[in-house]
Amino acid sequence: MGLRGKLVSQIGIKSDGDAFHEIFRERPNDIAGISPGIVHGVDLHGGKWGTVGSVIYWKFTHDGKERVSKEIIEAIDKEKKSVTFKVIEGDLMELYKSFKFIVNVDANGNDNLVTWTFEYEKKNENVPDPNTLMDSCLVITKHIENHHLAQPN
Repeated sequence: MGLRGKLVSQIGIKSDGDAFHEIFRERPNDIAGISPGIVHGVDLHGGKWGTVGSVIYWKFTHDGKERVSKEIIEAIDKEKKSVTFKVIEGDLMELYKSFKFIVNVDANGNDNLVTWTFEYEKKNENVPDPNTLMDSCLVITKHIENHHLAQPN
């Protein structure tokens, strides 16, 4: 079994794909208010919101435990509505040599497809694939969708 892995999951949303992308690109700190059961805080530790090279510190619950992750925004593609976060410190680094989150939205009016991609390298073969973390990202996606759908037009 290899130590490098890639996990991809897609989920449809009925809310505005541009607004969804904007949250991850420019306002990830809003996610703590939208999905407080999972994300407890998102702080800017360097740079500016919405810019490549910015450092973001996440506090969240995963598998019933409080976790942290310090990430750098590695890439933003406004046309493809994609943001890449590279983990540089935190609890995930105890299990993985490297870990990237890529969130992309294929926007088509109010019928959009969100794709989550994890690229990672495990420290050893006993480390599980990040399936439960992916499940959390899909729940957060639905929370963001519901938040947008509840907003008045």
